[in-house]
Amino acid sequence: MTTTPPRVLTIAGSDSGGGAGLQADLRTFFSCGVHGMTAVTAVTVQNSLGVSDVSVIPADVVAAQIVAVADDIGVLAAKTGMLATAEIISAVAGACDKVQIGREGTTPFVVDPVAASMHGDQLLRDDALDALRTELFPRATLVTPNLDEVRLLTGIDVRDRAEAREAARALHALGPRWALVKGGHMHEDPECVDLLYDGETFLELPAGRIDTRHTHGGGDTMASAITSALARGADVPTAVRFGKAFVTRAVQHAYPLGGGVGPVSSFWRLAPLPEEMARTRTEDRLPGV
Repeated sequence: MTTTPPRVLTIAGSDSGGGAGLQADLRTFFSCGVHGMTAVTAVTVQNSLGVSDVSVIPADVVAAQIVAVADDIGVLAAKTGMLATAEIISAVAGACDKVQIGREGTTPFVVDPVAASMHGDQLLRDDALDALRTELFPRATLVTPNLDEVRLLTGIDVRDRAEAREAARALHALGPRWALVKGGHMHEDPECVDLLYDGETFLELPAGRIDTRHTHGGGDTMASAITSALARGADVPTAVRFGKAFVTRAVQHAYPLGGGVGPVSSFWRLAPLPEEMARTRTEDRLPGV
């Protein structure tokens, strides 16, 4: 009899092109050695060139998916992606309370507030942004916005590291236990520095910038790697360091797809084929958490 791996839930939308959304989450979960489950919030008509249509799943169906898997299979950590509407956000908050996901001392809950497109355009209506702030952030173990989402959620347009600290304080004041301000969109900075804050201490996580336009699904991948590490028992700083290292490698191994922006890749973490083993260096393999 084999041992059941840690179980992780993503509450997110589907990307028909397979680059981001719950497809990216499931790829990352698999690569991190956890069993992935889904609560689908929306179905997109999407490819490498963009999103042309969205069909939103009824809020009560989203909530029922969460309760169904939690009651039977169990959830050791959960994350959100695109939640689409204020009604879905409220339903997710209620379902998570019912099965004890989020809040102090219960199942870790990573809120990736997908609120802006790759080009910085607002994806959520104002009432949904308000619901994120008031209903999900106070339940979150960790929130992981990029700089466009920081601007939409706090009104702070981050252009340097000092403003990133201001934004982290503003995000933390909305109620999460930890706030992670991702610096990938701060293109003037020669490094890509993410900033983790718990209300008292700042932790800077730098990485070199990678020259590629293929970054689709990077935020989903990082949040999923963090969630996987939390499910495997890591504390938040350790999990975030792991997620940062994981997504950095995923961006390094991003590949072209279709005629637009290709996805970051979790394939680097898969076991090599036998003929590749001889030329795989130890340093090319990131150890597990």
